[in-house]
Amino acid sequence: MQFRYARHTHDIYKLFEFYTSILNFEVLGEFKNHDGYDGVFLGLNDENWHLEFTQNGENPQSKFDEDDALVFYPKTQKSFDEILVNLKKFDVPLLEPKNPYWKNKGFCFEDSDGYKIIVSAEKIEK
Repeated sequence: MQFRYARHTHDIYKLFEFYTSILNFEVLGEFKNHDGYDGVFLGLNDENWHLEFTQNGENPQSKFDEDDALVFYPKTQKSFDEILVNLKKFDVPLLEPKNPYWKNKGFCFEDSDGYKIIVSAEKIEK
């Protein structure tokens, strides 16, 4: 089974820059003016998931809270460390997650739309 998380945004370019610069995601596809929507698919090439961000000129009406987060599990320590370096490089502050479970499992920050992201060290290959 494949998984896609789709989210509407008011600034697709800013999200594109954020996810490719901070998390090192690749552009897996994109579309322009498809029924009035522009979109981009981001992720990692050999995975069975991706993120889709769309924009159509309307402001998003999303509702989220402090417990809503995308959680990513890098496979290697190198990938984990690269994300930390990118966060520092682009001055993205680390945040304390609301859920205490995540406090000792990795780190938390927000994307350019204000959504929480957690990068966990739990599944790093030893």
